Amino acid sequence: MNETDFLAEAVFLRYGNVKRARGPFLYTQKGRRLTDLYQENGRAILGWGGSSAFTMLKNALDRGATGSFKTCFSGRLEKAVNSLFNSSLFFGAHRCVFLFSHRQDCLSCALSISPHSTLFWKPWAAQVDFDSIDCIMLEPPLPWTSGIFILAVKDELAHENPGAFKRNIKLPSPVEAAVARSLYNLIAAIQERQEKDWFIYDKAVVPYWERTGPYLHPKVPQERYREFLIHCLDLGIVISPVYEQPSIVPFGADKGVLEILRKKPFPL
Repeated sequence: MNETDFLAEAVFLRYGNVKRARGPFLYTQKGRRLTDLYQENGRAILGWGGSSAFTMLKNALDRGATGSFKTCFSGRLEKAVNSLFNSSLFFGAHRCVFLFSHRQDCLSCALSISPHSTLFWKPWAAQVDFDSIDCIMLEPPLPWTSGIFILAVKDELAHENPGAFKRNIKLPSPVEAAVARSLYNLIAAIQERQEKDWFIYDKAVVPYWERTGPYLHPKVPQERYREFLIHCLDLGIVISPVYEQPSIVPFGADKGVLEILRKKPFPL
């Protein structure tokens, strides 16, 4: 059983199935609201609702805009990626966008094109001069897209290496439309969320995590991390099950949701 499966089973055994999810919260069969700091390893960083991205998916499905043909939603993802990285045909380096179903395939492709200028980007993690990076990898900020990895490659390099993209996949138009919308939502969120929105949780999280932006890197020794995970879960807090993958500050939640860690501390 891997770490993610262990977490899922631990949640189920304590609280039953998750019936619904909104924002940074999970609502369970047994009537418990859990505060989610795992957030699908960042894919739910904009919240579990999905808002306009799910609406876009539904609209495309309602239109029957599916199948192997091009639709009015085709090409939107490339535009969204270029908007995210502040590039267009007239400003900065325009990028071709490729999709992969496995992280390793995406990474291998990027490294084959530019081994010294490849970045796996996470929002708010660090300030980056995107124009100096040849290949940028990212995951869509949508909770149900675990099998989608995006690679944005500078145009000239993409054209020079046509054989590198053999494992590239194509998304159904409704899914492409939803992923594109999620990136526009991310652009808006980047302008909205700031240090002050994460700082308010520091009194509760600093004893156990080192915070960088919204990301929480554990201070708890690795050999005791699962014990800490269970302690948090018993308090109604879901943290990342993988030691190397940071937990995430629950944006929009009252800071009191983490105060229980101060009242019932984990012995370090």
